[in-house]
Amino acid sequence: MLSSLGPLLLAFNLFGASAVDLVNLGTADDFAVLTKSGVTTTGVTSVTGDMGTSPIAATALTGFDLTMHSSTTYSTSDLVTGQIFAASYTSPTPSKMTTAISDMQTAYTDAAGRVNPKELDLGAGTIEGMTLEPGLYKWGSSVGFTTLTFQGNANAVWILQMTGDLNVGAGANIILTNGAKEENIFWQVAGSTTLRTTAAMKGTILCAQKIVFMTGSSLNGKALAQTQVTLDAATIVKV
Repeated sequence: MLSSLGPLLLAFNLFGASAVDLVNLGTADDFAVLTKSGVTTTGVTSVTGDMGTSPIAATALTGFDLTMHSSTTYSTSDLVTGQIFAASYTSPTPSKMTTAISDMQTAYTDAAGRVNPKELDLGAGTIEGMTLEPGLYKWGSSVGFTTLTFQGNANAVWILQMTGDLNVGAGANIILTNGAKEENIFWQVAGSTTLRTTAAMKGTILCAQKIVFMTGSSLNGKALAQTQVTLDAATIVKV
């Protein structure tokens, strides 16, 4: 009996009672940037991965100098290493985008609905310089930092819930230790998200409002916004 409990005990020892499951992104996982209200860029932006918007039309994708593919199901841009999709493109793209947006909203609801946090209102929302072990963190406020460390192995998961905004400071840096992975970090933001100048962000941002990338900021992860994403010479690499 004890031997059969070995894996469970190991998981408990590694992660503690606050271990959480991954957030299932569904088909939203296919996108580096996914929005309901469009994407705008200025400057020399670079997006590695697919980008999409729905239910708004492709006219809400501005600054990318889009080139329509001959199939008219997607477009391309010199600023995007991947395909670009919009609800106004030819079938089956509208259906594809409806599903992706629905999956994004389901993932947001899942992340927002997790209970029994490891920490509640840690630092009153100011988490500068902290080291976060795996688990669920919840704030009834906005959250801000410039330097932050995630410590956990390759299977460790973090969900960070906040009822306010996420403010990532200028020149911000996120450190991953002991094998922690960007794709296992989920930021559930009920407000808006701002990455200030040259901030280097990591993880999946599930945002109920807009995500703003200021000049030279970057993200290793996914920007999934229920309104819009604005970019200023920003870099996004899908992980």
